[in-house]
Amino acid sequence: MDSLAQAVAYAFSPPEQATLSISGTTDRFPVHRVYCVGRNYAAHAVEMGHDPDKEPPFFFQKNPDNLVPDATTFPYPKASEDVHHEIELLVALKSGGEDIPVENALDCVFGYGVSLDMTRRDLQGEMKKMGRPWEIGKAFEMSAPAGPIMPVSAVGHPDAGDIWLKINEELRQSGDLNQMIWKTPEMISILSTLFTLQPGDVILTGTPAGVGPVQRGDNLHGHVAGVGDLVVTVT
Repeated sequence: MDSLAQAVAYAFSPPEQATLSISGTTDRFPVHRVYCVGRNYAAHAVEMGHDPDKEPPFFFQKNPDNLVPDATTFPYPKASEDVHHEIELLVALKSGGEDIPVENALDCVFGYGVSLDMTRRDLQGEMKKMGRPWEIGKAFEMSAPAGPIMPVSAVGHPDAGDIWLKINEELRQSGDLNQMIWKTPEMISILSTLFTLQPGDVILTGTPAGVGPVQRGDNLHGHVAGVGDLVVTVT
């Protein structure tokens, strides 16, 4: 028998494909990679001690299975005593490639969602001091609660509107999508010069000012205008 026709035998059962739900359908969005944009709102860059006028865009990654589809809870993670909330617009890609022109970048977008980039800030801070990667602070289990994806056919391409997060009904983060330093087409285009983007790639587009700690029992309510809401309880 042709070896290509033989069934693949794995040493153990492979992990389940990471997916997100899609609003209005039972179909799932299969996740390939998760790219995150750092300090993409000027006020947040300033509050983190950086000058947004002098920095080119930079990126880090979470793992696909860090995404929690239709999340209602966020378990406080191990090894940290300072976990912070970061509300973000999520961009889900249906196509990709290399060196994508800015003017064509939005053609790659399947839809948009609301997500949290939860961060073990104390561990991230230790890595920064030592000049080491951030994964220990960013890419831990269940660190990216996410709502359903809203297809472009339903919401268009949001480029302005409120983005905010409340904790126990108290407003903590507030901004506007038009305050992003690098807009969605620019992020896609720049990423495509560094990586070969693929269908299923997800981009978390940065967070407005006001990040801060969460505690067990807190109720987090995140909102992106025209896209939706995400409500989770810290457990």
